[in-house]
Amino acid sequence: MMVIRPVRAGDLPGLMDLARSAGVGLTSLPVNEDRLAARIARSERSFSGEAELAERGYVFVLEDTDSGRVGGICALEAAVGLKEPWYNYRVGNIVHASEELDVYTRHETLFLSNDHTGYSELCTLFLHPDFRVNKNGGLLSKSRFLFLAQFHQLFGKVVVAEMRGVSDEHGKSPFWEALGRHFFSMEFAEADYLTGVGQKSFVAELMPKFPVYIDFLPQAAQDVIGQTHDNTRPAVAMLHSEGFRYEGYVDIFDAGPTVQAYVQDVRAVRESRVLPACIGSQPDGQADWYLVANTGYDSFRVILAELVRGPEGVTLSAEQASALNIKQGDPVRIVTLSPKETA
Repeated sequence: MMVIRPVRAGDLPGLMDLARSAGVGLTSLPVNEDRLAARIARSERSFSGEAELAERGYVFVLEDTDSGRVGGICALEAAVGLKEPWYNYRVGNIVHASEELDVYTRHETLFLSNDHTGYSELCTLFLHPDFRVNKNGGLLSKSRFLFLAQFHQLFGKVVVAEMRGVSDEHGKSPFWEALGRHFFSMEFAEADYLTGVGQKSFVAELMPKFPVYIDFLPQAAQDVIGQTHDNTRPAVAMLHSEGFRYEGYVDIFDAGPTVQAYVQDVRAVRESRVLPACIGSQPDGQADWYLVANTGYDSFRVILAELVRGPEGVTLSAEQASALNIKQGDPVRIVTLSPKETA
């Protein structure tokens, strides 16, 4: 059975295997034992209450309980930008007008922004290719929403997610080539990696401080502003279905969109319910796929199960209850895996 749980120190070999399979591009999952061990330790400090708000980051893994293998990783940052600046570009407008010449022009511009400071972030989502079956992707990604729902007091009112921007098969970004390369004497992958591991001070030191006129960029760069990489489109579609929206913020390196939502407006948060668990056989009725979580904190667990929801509770098998570390009558938080379609 697949279960989502908090990461622990013994998962380091599994995370290294995930990092190797992820390749270049996922900067928060580097093939580096020291950095991954530090990430695990920070998550453990967050769960234990030792970490200050600026440091808190909660990391979860997808575990195959039959084999013990780690098949995926996802994370939540409690509040970005409180310790290291969190940069993006805000797409805006500047108007130039002359009444005497009867000229009025409006130009789209990029403003360097720290507007998301203090917001929470969905991050570090990766599922090993061997596990990309049986709705595991939905379980891994959306499990975080049940943690947000259960422990909303630990997070900001708004949650954001940075989406990967457009690049070719060699990792070349049209936006970076048109803009970033003129200010950074390094390759796109190196700059992206440095920000991913927390070395962000160079961004403020080297990026242009004044608005960038989009009209001055080559057409290839203009075309990818706010656009996502082909491989990322399913993730964006999933977030859109949960209530996330693009509000004009893009990554400073590849111009990929940042999507955001008020935590209370996220569909899986808003529609989730806490019900008592019954252990036994499924009752008759229409079954649906549900995310099911216990209500523990450092013992948090989530599974995906096909269930018939009763009016006063939910019935789980003994195996499912064991995976969640619950017993008869314990509360569980549940929500349908996907939004209900309406006519």
